[in-house]
Formats: sequence, structure tokens, C-alpha cells
Amino acid sequence: QVQLVESGGGSVQTGGSLKLSCAASGYIFSYCGRGWYRQAPGKEREMVSWMNSYGTTKVGTINYADSGKGRFTISTDNAKHTLYLQMNSLKTEDTAVYYCSTLCRGSWIWGQGTQVTVSS
Repeated sequence: QVQLVESGGGSVQTGGSLKLSCAASGYIFSYCGRGWYRQAPGKEREMVSWMNSYGTTKVGTINYADSGKGRFTISTDNAKHTLYLQMNSLKTEDTAVYYCSTLCRGSWIWGQGTQVTVSS
């Protein structure tokens, strides 16, 4: 079973940047679709960015929610089994708990989440 551990969250002011990391325990992670979701207080969990994979380590299509286009960049280091989310020009509305997730062999796996707080 793959386990995911996020890090890199914190508190920043508007316009600042953060880079989230998601370390996976298993190599299979690099062969699975994976990405980032977030959940703000009182709101439903929403997709931030998703990286498709088609059973190989080659990165497939990448999707971003409209809210993060042009500001967020997802990337991966397969050798380290790690997924990243670079977030620039942060806004107060980006405040949320950010979750790393993977859809692997038909099962969703989630990390514990990391808090991102953006203040004006």
C-alpha cells in the first residue's frame, strides 16, 4: 500500500510562494495518476492539479483548476517518488488544507494534508 506524506505548507502573505512536496513510500506511485486537492473551511474538497500517468513513468497530460492556472505548477521526481506543487502569487482564497492523492490500481490514496494559510 502506497503511503503519502505531504510537507511544505505554512503561512505566507498574499503574493508569496510555497512549494509543497508529497513523498510516496512505494515506487508504484510513479506509474499512477497523482495530484493535489485542497479543502477550505466549509467547502468541498476540490482538485488543484492532476498529473496523468498511463502505466509508465512518463508524465501524461496535466490538468489545473482554473483558480491555479498560471500560478501553480505540478511536477514530479520519479527517482525520489515525490510530487511537487509550486504555488506562486498566492491569494487569500488559496487558504486551505492541501492533500496529495493518487489513483493507483483502482484505489484512491490520500495523504494527511498540509495547511496553507495566505494572509493579506
